[in-house]
Amino acid sequence: MASDHEQPGLSSLGKTSGEIGSEHEPLINGTHISESYSASAAILPFLFPALGGLLYGYDIGSTSCATISIESATLSGISWYDLSSVAIGLITSGSLYGALIGSVLAFNIADFLGRRRELITSAIMYLVGALVTAFSPNFAVMVIGRFAYGIGIGLAMHSAPMYIAETAPSQIRGLLISLKEFFIVLGMVAGYGIGSLLVETVAGWRYMYGASTPLAVIMGIGMWWLPASPRWLLLRAIQGKGNMQELKETAIRCLCRLRGQSIGESASEQVDEILTELSYVGEEKEVTLGEMFRGKCLKAMIIGVGLVLFQQITGQPSVLYYAASIFQSAGFSAASDATRVSILLGLLKLIMTGVAVVVVDRLGRRPLLLGGVSGMVISLFLLGSYYLFLDDVPAIAVVALLLYVGCYQLSFGPIGWLMISEVFPLRLRGRGLSIAVLVNFGANALVTFAFSPLKAWLGAGIVFYVFGVIAPISRWQTVLQIAPS
Repeated sequence: MASDHEQPGLSSLGKTSGEIGSEHEPLINGTHISESYSASAAILPFLFPALGGLLYGYDIGSTSCATISIESATLSGISWYDLSSVAIGLITSGSLYGALIGSVLAFNIADFLGRRRELITSAIMYLVGALVTAFSPNFAVMVIGRFAYGIGIGLAMHSAPMYIAETAPSQIRGLLISLKEFFIVLGMVAGYGIGSLLVETVAGWRYMYGASTPLAVIMGIGMWWLPASPRWLLLRAIQGKGNMQELKETAIRCLCRLRGQSIGESASEQVDEILTELSYVGEEKEVTLGEMFRGKCLKAMIIGVGLVLFQQITGQPSVLYYAASIFQSAGFSAASDATRVSILLGLLKLIMTGVAVVVVDRLGRRPLLLGGVSGMVISLFLLGSYYLFLDDVPAIAVVALLLYVGCYQLSFGPIGWLMISEVFPLRLRGRGLSIAVLVNFGANALVTFAFSPLKAWLGAGIVFYVFGVIAPISRWQTVLQIAPS
């Protein structure tokens, strides 16, 4: 997934494997002061950014169903329904290419815009993309809409976890960031569910994509109402990009809004502590791109980026985006049957995400990665065998897909981003996450776009066998580099 693209706060949920070369650095927004906060005041600063993740997940689920609707001669409601495999691949991966563009933009403008304004921009792109796609008169306009929506995804996946991590009370920060992952999966389930209801409606794909517009509006209005991240304001101050005293006073007011009346007189003390931490880790120095590829950070880059790369090139985007089509070819001939069975994937993903968050404390990262990747290999070879030899037993395809999703959510899904949040030196972590998101969306878009043409050229069985061969390579190349946790 991501889907499953930005999880920096999950490090608080499991045993820390330790970032490379900086075991004595404090965490940003650490817990030196016991924070007072109002639970009701903490809900909205989490909810509105988390909608960015839900809208990303919704796109995955709804697109899986929309590709069935748009190719139907009777139900598409358009004259250009007879699309090539390349065209379908472009519709499916269009939002991912947009997300790639959004990630590049985030790398360059995120610190200037700030987390809040980046999320507002993301909501606007979500809204524009959904409307353009839903009302598109032809294929070209539809692809433009998919790109616009994807830019919103890229911006949201970069800024939402940062805003939540920087504004959430330290006592519940890990919980809220893990809940953001649940929002992404909930979005997938919602996409599959709404898609199953509309897949047999004429022009149902238009309604599937248009259904996301109310949430985009709510997200935009909510982020406009919320205050800026106090940490971002103080970062601007310490880097000399504004008046120190004015920015400090603004940060205190924002922190009071975020914590509610229970914060009392401690807001100023907490702001002073954040300033001290920012100075300690050298945040006043601008990070250069060259620093990301030298010394200890290079090793972290190989481990972290390797994990998010193998997240995608082991076939995960193909399973999620083409789930309904795979079920349809596996014997669930009615479009509604295929999309309803796809809901099982989303529900299983939701359950296994929760299991991973609970057991990673006891089992550690490496055992979960080793076991999960092994299960993925078995499921991919089962899926390939179904298409080549066992096409008279459609239950095999369903079992293989469910096994794949379950194993992925126990391994690459949550743990890839958990490792990314831990291995980078603290001062370089923001840029490291940006590069990881960029690689993630790039590989995701490439695999999603290539699956449909490769399926037409080689056959689905061979394609899934190729994924099955790549998975053990990922086990050797990446998993075995991680010390037992």
